[in-house]
Amino acid sequence: MKTKKELRDEYKEMKFKKGVFQIRNTVNGKVYIDSNTDLDAIFKRQKFQLNCGNHPVVELQKDWKELGGNKFEFEILSEVKENDKVEFDQKDLKLLEQMFLDEIKPFDEKGYNKKKQ
Repeated sequence: MKTKKELRDEYKEMKFKKGVFQIRNTVNGKVYIDSNTDLDAIFKRQKFQLNCGNHPVVELQKDWKELGGNKFEFEILSEVKENDKVEFDQKDLKLLEQMFLDEIKPFDEKGYNKKKQ
C-alpha cells in the first residue's frame, strides 16, 4: 500500500486538461465562458450544479431548468498544452479566458457572463 506522501507525489505528477470552455444553449445560442485547470472535472461539476439547481449563474440555471440539459452543449474552446520545460501559470489561463470573452462577448442577450466593472 502506498503512503500518503507517495499518493500526493503521484497526484502532483498527473496532467489534467486545462483550458477555456463554454456551455452553449442550443435553443437561443447564448453561451457561458469560463476556464479551469481540470476540464473533465469542471464539466462534471457544472452539470451537477445545474442538475441540482444550485449553479451560481442564475440566468443559466433558469434556462437549464426550463429547457432541460439536453439543450446545452459543453465545448472546449482552447486547451493549454503543458510543456515539461515551462511551468504552467494560472495567469496565462485567465488571460486566454479574457481573450475569448473579449472576442465572443457573451454578455446580455448573447450570453450568461457578466461584464466586469
